[in-house]
Parts: sequence; structure tokens; C-alpha cells
Amino acid sequence: MKATFDFSPLCQSFFSKRLMAQCKASPHTISAYAQTFRLLTAYAQKRLHVPPSKLSLAQLDANFIAKFLDDLESDRSNGTRTRNARLASLRSFYHYAALEAPQHAALIQRVLGIPYKRHTRRLVTYLSRSEVEALLGGVDQSTWIGRRNHALLLVAVQTGLRLSEITGLRQRDVTLGPGAYVRCEGKGRKERCTPLAKPTMTVLKAWINEQGDDESCFLFPSSSGGRLSADAVQHALAKQVRTAQCGCPSLAKKRVTPHVLRHTAAMELLQAGVDRALIAIWLGHESLETTQIYLDADLQLKKTILDKMHPTRSKPARYRPDDQLLSYLKGL
Repeated sequence: MKATFDFSPLCQSFFSKRLMAQCKASPHTISAYAQTFRLLTAYAQKRLHVPPSKLSLAQLDANFIAKFLDDLESDRSNGTRTRNARLASLRSFYHYAALEAPQHAALIQRVLGIPYKRHTRRLVTYLSRSEVEALLGGVDQSTWIGRRNHALLLVAVQTGLRLSEITGLRQRDVTLGPGAYVRCEGKGRKERCTPLAKPTMTVLKAWINEQGDDESCFLFPSSSGGRLSADAVQHALAKQVRTAQCGCPSLAKKRVTPHVLRHTAAMELLQAGVDRALIAIWLGHESLETTQIYLDADLQLKKTILDKMHPTRSKPARYRPDDQLLSYLKGL
């Protein structure tokens, strides 16, 4: 029986027809999906000794995909979230393959039956007001890069924009004066406008005046005038955190990332009494459930609730050891 090398054309049409042409997926999404398939084909070449262009869909059955996902966790030390994200990419491909290659329907259904792994949802990390002030106050604004970083961090903390949204801002996206706001394109190519506080507006106005009136320029450009990379922002933030630790030691206990600044903006809105639905709109969340993580992390809110409760009256009892046999059975 002649071998069918059907995986390669299916994979290429999935990216060109489904993701790019039909779904209009963002470059970030396409890059993430492509990384999944690079890892999968490299794993297949290692295990099956078959080059990627010679793979057949029949070889990539549920058992093989499950072993690939296990390999991500064991050999590559990927976490459960990353493993689930890779599986989501593969599920999207196999849904497409079900339409294009119906002869593999049974195989595809078994792959789609692979479950996502449950994982512990940790409390979000955010900065207190004193930590924010220490972070911003430690920026050396005597240099061009320092003034750019100060403006960028201030916008991030006040607006809660995602990192990709901030680095993609151009000068035309900022409207100053009464009712100042910044417009961005978020996940799913959904546009939203976020108002600017007066101190943020003042800093941005001075920064834009320094940059010039070219509205097509990036708001926070790199030294060469291009778009700032995610690594560059993370490096600049890490540098400022190290500087701020001298005057604010609590920062040394936290892993501060650009997304932590987004969490900080959300927590400040929550602690100011803003409704959860409005916070979701502010942050561009698709679902209110996403905003739930901030309620879980707000210890002060829980203390306020505790103060309104009537504590149960109880007295400590005297310790009495269990029977020897019962102690043994409880320890099993």
C-alpha cells in the first residue's frame, strides 16, 4: 500500500487557509501555533525517524500526541499551562483536519478526546502604592531612555494595558487635553479606549513634545525608532526594580513582570470600589470570570468582610491523645 504523506499539506493549509485567511489570526497567535508544530515535528522525527514532510496523519494518533504532551512536561520541563496551550493549538488543527480529511475521523475524535490538565490557580502578584511610587521614583529621567521608561511604566500602571498593547501604541493613539485617553487594539482585534489621569497626561504630553509631531511614530520607540521588544521592556523593568529595592525592600520578594503592572492597575480599581464588570471593561476582558482573580487576591477586602461577621464563640479544649490503635489507623 502506498504511503500517504498527508500531514505536511494539511498543516500548511491549516496555517494559510484557516488561521491567516479565514480566522485572520494575529501574528502572535500564528507564531505560538507554529512553535507547537515545530516541537511536534521535531519530536516525531526523533521518535519515528521520519522527516516532517514525510509524516502522515495516521502516525500522529491520540497515543502519539499524548506521549508528545508528556514529553513537554518531563523533558522540556513545561508547566501545565504551557502543556494545555500546546494541546489547544493541536485541537484547533485536528478540528480543521476533520473537515479536510474525513477518512481519519475516528483517529481525530480520539485526539480531540485528550483532556486538558487541571492546575493550581495561584493568587496574582501586584504592587502596593508605596512599591509603585518607589518603582517610578527610581527612574533616572536625565536620559532619553530614562524618560521613555518612566512614561511607559506610568502608562502601564495607570491604564493596565497589556505589554503588546503598550509596545504597539503610536502617537496618534493618544488624545490629550480634556477627556484625555489612549486607544489600543487588544486581543481579538477589539479596540478600546482607556482614560488617562492628569499626572499621566502631563508626562505623556512632555514626552510627545520631545519626540516630535509624527503621529505614525511609536509612542515608546526603541533607540532605533522601531517597536520595543517584549524582552527590552522586561529588561528595563527588571533594572528599575533592582534600583527601587534599595528604598523599598518588599520589592525584592516579588517577581515583577510587565503583567504584574496590569494586575496592579486592576487591584487599584478594585480597592477604589469599582465594580467588577467595569474593571473587566477597563482591562478588555472577554469574560467577567477572568476578573475574578482580583477578588480572590484582595486580602484587605476579605478582612473587611470578616469585620462585618459575628465570630463564633468557642473555647480551646484540653488535648487528649487518641487511643494507640486509632492513632495508627489515622496515620494510614
